[in-house]
Amino acid sequence: MSIHKRICFLPPLMCCPPAFSQSPAHVEMAKVESHSSARTVPLTAELAPFLQTDIEARSPGYVEKVLVDRGSPVHRGQLLVQLSAPEINSQTLASEANLHQAEADVAQAEAQAAAAESTAAKLQEAAKTPGAVAGNELLQAEKQRDAAQALVDSRKAAVRTAKDRLQASQATESYLRVTAPFDGMITDRFVNPGMLIDGGHTPMLKLQQVTHLRLIVPVPETYTASVVKGMSVVFHVPAHPGKSYTAKVARVPNALDQQSRSMMVELDVYNKDGSLAPGMYPTVDWPVGAGENLLFVPTTSVVTTTERAFVIASVNGRAHWIDVRKGPTAGENVSIRGQIAVGQEVVKRASDEIREGTSLR
Repeated sequence: MSIHKRICFLPPLMCCPPAFSQSPAHVEMAKVESHSSARTVPLTAELAPFLQTDIEARSPGYVEKVLVDRGSPVHRGQLLVQLSAPEINSQTLASEANLHQAEADVAQAEAQAAAAESTAAKLQEAAKTPGAVAGNELLQAEKQRDAAQALVDSRKAAVRTAKDRLQASQATESYLRVTAPFDGMITDRFVNPGMLIDGGHTPMLKLQQVTHLRLIVPVPETYTASVVKGMSVVFHVPAHPGKSYTAKVARVPNALDQQSRSMMVELDVYNKDGSLAPGMYPTVDWPVGAGENLLFVPTTSVVTTTERAFVIASVNGRAHWIDVRKGPTAGENVSIRGQIAVGQEVVKRASDEIREGTSLR
């Protein structure tokens, strides 16, 4: 029996190659975090102005000037429409004349009362001397003094009446100046110069407050338990896709609409940039309760190939591939499910070039 030996005539390194090894990989690590995922449902809401009114005239008259138009921003007290009514102006002038006449009558009556008072005083002084003044003469002077004082009181009452009439006439005349009751924007116009306005029946302008809006959300009865005053809610509008807005719950009616079986909850929206408008129908991400706790890692930590999705964790300083399933994203992080725990370190910028077992540094 012969024994055949294999003899290697090559150099030792070429004949028996060493085991495969890799140099340590220099990587940045990130920890797996846990966050509660709040569950939301989309609800269609409506934006309405916080304040709105139809501007009407309180007195009939002709439209003389319209100083604003649709889209004009206005401030409280700003003149919007100037009306003209000659008969009201004439009434004011007549009231002023009556007041001046009443004041003149008071001055005349006071002068007469002063004269009567002086005469009565002199007779009373003279009556101290027996026989100097007849008693009937003194009594007559006192009666004239009292009558003169009564006339002064009557004339003063006439002055007060004339002042009241003048103030009423001036107030009516002031109604010809139609001003804005609050800050806002003119959203509609119905009159032009020369039109005859029937006071209190013909709207001239529509004024809405658009910098402060009401977001009216019909919350179904099923979700009314999640309504908390003061909580913040995110909503979106079709006019600005990709942009999110925030509003706070301000008014909770604690009553359901009988037809829709929904609670009309109002939220305050401050439209500082003017990108929102009354009448829009936003979609509200309405929170309906806390969800489960999810694990989050940076989106760059998940490697996705045609066969699998995985993260590279550090186990005893070496790379270990862990298969995961991706879930919803939250900013720069993504939720994952797999055999991984909170606080475990994973490669922040992972790739399949970091092989299983590679030393991590």
